[in-house]
Amino acid sequence: MSRELLILRHGKSDWDVDVDDYHRPLMERGRRGALQIGAWLLQHNLVPDYVVSSPAERAIATAEKAVKAMGLKAASISRDERIYAAGLSALMDVVRATPTEVKRLMLVGHNPGVEQLLNYLVREDIAETDDGKLLPTATIARLILDCEWSKTGAGCAQLDSITRPKSLEEQFPFTGPGGSDFRDRPDFYYTQSSVIPYRMQQGKPEILIISSRKRKHLIVPKGIIDPGLTPQQAAAKEAREEAGVEGIVGAEPLGQYSYEKWGGVCTVDVYPMEVTKVLSEAEWAENYRGRSWLSPGQAAKKLNQKELVPLLEQLAAQLTGKT
Repeated sequence: MSRELLILRHGKSDWDVDVDDYHRPLMERGRRGALQIGAWLLQHNLVPDYVVSSPAERAIATAEKAVKAMGLKAASISRDERIYAAGLSALMDVVRATPTEVKRLMLVGHNPGVEQLLNYLVREDIAETDDGKLLPTATIARLILDCEWSKTGAGCAQLDSITRPKSLEEQFPFTGPGGSDFRDRPDFYYTQSSVIPYRMQQGKPEILIISSRKRKHLIVPKGIIDPGLTPQQAAAKEAREEAGVEGIVGAEPLGQYSYEKWGGVCTVDVYPMEVTKVLSEAEWAENYRGRSWLSPGQAAKKLNQKELVPLLEQLAAQLTGKT
């Protein structure tokens, strides 16, 4: 039985961010490239049944973007420290340790290791490219192996293809492969959820607001409903990451609003969330945002998304028993 190995180099990383190499994030170009590769794999029925990635930020983010574009859960990715800064020997150890039942493995890693792995496994010479780059960022190589994972060795694979994001369509079919409408992001981007975090202080409600990513506006946590998550789970995830809080998300939304983005219309379900824990600055992933507890009236005046105001007022009325 033949097996397939997909070798994916991480997307373009952002060198302008003042962090160490391990925590360097993706640029927008890198995120988009990962989405394009994931959509291409889905379109060509090449979805892997096992994904292993370096846990470095730019690699795991690439893996997450790609698998979500394929309709898979980010939680399905196996993180392996051996892949970070790995040479050929370490990468071969990872490949050989692949579970026997896996038919198609996707490995997400870094150069020069992934190119060394490609050259070692492929039995024929790989043709030179015009720019001299074998695996640029967010590029994927598809290999067909004629051996078991545990016996993988030099020259045991045939190169089927090397695919770069710049060779793929800029837009994504909506909804899914074969869709006749095309948009700037995969279809799951257009269904979102949000929470209005609150707490009661001396019998009066307080609302938590945060700044937007670029600190231009005041907002409440909101994000895409990732594949495999319920709207409530997705909203709770955004609250933890963006606002640094955990709590109880209501079973039913307060309401819904829509806005235009990415060449289409995004629909947002808005839930109440009773905050039960405020994370420390160290635990809060996006602590650069800042956060403030305000009265419902103050929050309504400051929120950038005015469609939230009637929902905020509805929540305040419920909490004070004035409904």
